[in-house]
Amino acid sequence: MLGKKTTFFFLFILVATSPLYLVSQKKSKNVDATQLKTSPKLVVGIVVDQMRYDYLTRFWGQYDEGGFKRLINEGFNCKNNHFNYAPTSTGPGHTSVYTGTTPSRHGIIGNNWYDKVNEVEVYCASDSTYASVGTSSDAGQMSPHRMNVTTITDQLRLHTQKRGKTIAIALKDRGAVLPGGHTANAAYWFHGADEGLWITSAYYMDQLPKWVKDYNESGKVKDYKKAWTTMKDVSTYVESGLDKNRYEGLFETETTATFPHDTPNMLNKNADFEILKYTPYGNSITADFAIEALEKEGLGSDTITDFLAISFSSTDYVGHKYGVNSKEVEDTYIRLDKDLERLFKALDKKVGNGEYTVFLTADHGAVDVPSYLKDMKIPAGYFDSDAMKERFSEFLKYTFGTTDIIKNYSNYQFFLDHKIIKNLDMDLAKAEELIAKELLGYEGVDQVFTGHQMWNNHYTSGIPYILQQGYHQKRSGDILMVLEPGVVSYHETGSTHGSPQIYDTHVPLLFFGKGVKKGSTVARTEIPDIAPTIAALLGIAFPNGTTGKPIAKVLE
Repeated sequence: MLGKKTTFFFLFILVATSPLYLVSQKKSKNVDATQLKTSPKLVVGIVVDQMRYDYLTRFWGQYDEGGFKRLINEGFNCKNNHFNYAPTSTGPGHTSVYTGTTPSRHGIIGNNWYDKVNEVEVYCASDSTYASVGTSSDAGQMSPHRMNVTTITDQLRLHTQKRGKTIAIALKDRGAVLPGGHTANAAYWFHGADEGLWITSAYYMDQLPKWVKDYNESGKVKDYKKAWTTMKDVSTYVESGLDKNRYEGLFETETTATFPHDTPNMLNKNADFEILKYTPYGNSITADFAIEALEKEGLGSDTITDFLAISFSSTDYVGHKYGVNSKEVEDTYIRLDKDLERLFKALDKKVGNGEYTVFLTADHGAVDVPSYLKDMKIPAGYFDSDAMKERFSEFLKYTFGTTDIIKNYSNYQFFLDHKIIKNLDMDLAKAEELIAKELLGYEGVDQVFTGHQMWNNHYTSGIPYILQQGYHQKRSGDILMVLEPGVVSYHETGSTHGSPQIYDTHVPLLFFGKGVKKGSTVARTEIPDIAPTIAALLGIAFPNGTTGKPIAKVLE
C-alpha cells in the first residue's frame, strides 16, 4: 500500500499537470502591457550648452522652486555623470546624448574636422545639397547626413510608424539638427545677423509653417533688444567673483565687463541680432519658441508619444565670453531657471502634470579661466601654438626632410600624409611614435597617443579610454595630444572646453516625470547611457549604434 506522503505526492503531480491548472498558472503570470513600457504623451530632452555639474550646487540658493529644484526634488539626479570621450564640444556632445554612443561610432568627431578622404575641413551639420528655408542666406544649408547612426528620436519615429512627432529647437543649428536625428518633422535654429529669425533647412520642409512665419513677424525677438541688467541685486551674487576683473571679454565699445551691459553699439542696434546669443535673452527666446511649438504643433496632445528636443545655447556663449566664475554666468543661470519654470508650467497645462518625461543634461563642461586660476596659485596656463609650430617645423624638416608630412592639425589631432611616409620607406607606426615623443616634450603637453595605439589596444580607464571613445578610425587623426590640466589653447579671457579633463566631462544628468523614480546616485553614469535609458522607459528599440546602458535606478 502507498503511504500518506506518497499518495499526496501523486495527487499533487496529477493536479499540477492538469490542463486547467496550467491555464490558471499562465493567466496569473501574464504581464500587463503597461508593465512593458511607460507611455508619456511627450518626451522633452533638454541640453544646456556648457553646463558644469557644480552650477546646480553653486547657484542652488538662487534658484526658485519650479525650475532646477523641481527637477531634482521630484526627479532623479545622477551626481557623477560624465562624458566618456573627447573632444568635449557641442556637435559631438548633442550627438552622443541622442545616439547613446560616442564619436568612435556615430562619427561626429568635432564641431569641425578635417575630412581626410576629400582633404577639406567640414562642419558637423553642413550640407550644401539642401537650401535654406526662412532666410536668403546660406545659414539653413544643414542636415544630419554626417551622423552615421540613429538617434533616440529616430527610434521613436520608427516605433510609432512616424505617427509620433519630433521637433528640435536651438539657437545653434547643430544643437537642433543632430538631436532631431534623420527623421525629425522639423529642426529650427535661430539666425541672428541682421534678421533675427527662426529658420530651417529644405531637408525637413519646403517652407516654414504658418505659425513659424507668424512668430518671426510678431516682433517678439525685438523685445529682447534691451540692456542686460541682473535679475537680482548684484550684491547678492556671492557665488561668483568680482564683477570688475581682468578675466572677462568686452562687448564692442565697453571699457569694463561690468553690469549693466548696455552700450550705444550693442543691444539697441536695430539690425544686429547676433549679440542676443551672448546674453541670457537668447535662452528666453528659445524657451518662448519651444512653448509656441508645443502648442502650435500639438505636441503631447494624444496617446502617441512625441519628442521635443531643446538646447539652450546662450549659456555657452556667455561662458566663453565671461568665464565660469563670472557674475554674468550666475545671472544667466538664474534667468535660465525661470525659463525652465515657464516651460514646465506650459507642459503641465498643455500636456498634463505627470503625463510627460524630461531629461536635462549638458553637451560639455568648461574650465575656469586659466589666468584666474594662476592668480589663485593653481597650476594653469595657455598653450603657445605659435611657439609649437616653429619648433615642430624644425623637427619635421630634420626628421622627415619636409613639413608636408603634416596635412592638418585640428581638435588637438595631427593628420599625417601617408603617401609621403610610404615614399620615405618608413613604417607609419614608427613615424607616429617619433612625432608623439617629440610633442610630449613641449611645455603644456600632458600626454600624447598615436593612431596605432588606438587601433591596437583596448583601454578601459583614464585619459586613453576617453580618447579611444572619441577616436573614429575613418575620420580621426594619427596623433592625439592632451594638454595639462588647466592649460588651454584660447585667449586670456573667458572659459573654453574640449579636453578629456574632468572639468569638461562632469555635467548634470536629471530625469523627471512619468516613469522616473525620485532619488539620486553617486555611481558613475555616462552620456551614452541617456538614450538607452529613455528607450527602455518607452519600450522601444535602442538607437542602432548604442554602447551605453540603461540606468536601472532611474526607472520605475
